[in-house]
Amino acid sequence: MVKSMFSGIAGLRAHQQKMDVIGNNIANVNTYGYKAGRVTFKESIYQTTSSSSNGNDIFGGSNPSQVGYGSQVGTVDLMFSNGAYAPTDSAMDCMIDGQGFFIVGPKNPDGIALDGATPEEVSQALSGTYLTRVGNFAFDGDGYLCDGSGNVVYGYGIRDDGTTNRDVLVPLRVPYVDESGIIDSSNPPADTSTPMKLNSVSISKTGEVVGNDSDGESRTVGMISLANVPNPNALEKTQGPYYSIRENTGFVLPYEPGKGTTGKIVNYGLEMSNVDLAKEFSEMITTQRGFQANTRIISVTDEMLQELVNIKR
Repeated sequence: MVKSMFSGIAGLRAHQQKMDVIGNNIANVNTYGYKAGRVTFKESIYQTTSSSSNGNDIFGGSNPSQVGYGSQVGTVDLMFSNGAYAPTDSAMDCMIDGQGFFIVGPKNPDGIALDGATPEEVSQALSGTYLTRVGNFAFDGDGYLCDGSGNVVYGYGIRDDGTTNRDVLVPLRVPYVDESGIIDSSNPPADTSTPMKLNSVSISKTGEVVGNDSDGESRTVGMISLANVPNPNALEKTQGPYYSIRENTGFVLPYEPGKGTTGKIVNYGLEMSNVDLAKEFSEMITTQRGFQANTRIISVTDEMLQELVNIKR
């Protein structure tokens, strides 16, 4: 009889965890780039009271008898369907129209070598960065392209001849110029050099960060890279809109936007949360009723135990 009490308690815990996820989804209904969570249940352990047996010349076979101990949370998955486009007034705001993640993280002047590196080596190197779907970018005082939390954005730099350098993944930075206005290609730049002043900076569909210098000449700062994650559900959420690369994600590799199954970039907007309020409210109702049903199991079991105790008065 006490088994039903334990089953009810297990059911309460499982439904409470599901309600926690639903509450987090609703709380982030207006959070840019948020991906809704989903809880699945699974059966808990079973006690086998009798095992199955084969038949013989006299008797037939018998099936096993098992008593379960309730339910428990099986998985908490992230739904990586695209959120809607939320228009903004900034040309530096961008969303990914499709799969992929922006690569951001701490400054690494040497970058991540791609030429000659194996997929495993590149994926291992990217584990020191963060992935995000929120593209609210701007240049800081040192000329680095950063997100809203100060993490630098990684992509492909521009060579002196104006071509894109796809051999290494680097933090994107505005070119530095010396006192004569000549581009300083040294790394790091000289102390007397300053970031080039650019106007009308925007981000194209293919990730090029382009602006106009003081002479009105178009300058390409670099190309934003997108990470392709074979198994995004293996990513681990960290604080804010960031994901960390963990085991079972597969080889996480950088690509130009629109290549390697990644989507293209749409500027003047950010990606809205993909939370469906109608679905969340319906899930809330069924979860509440499931919670109530499990409380009834506990209360009815308690009444049965009380009747058992009252036999001897």
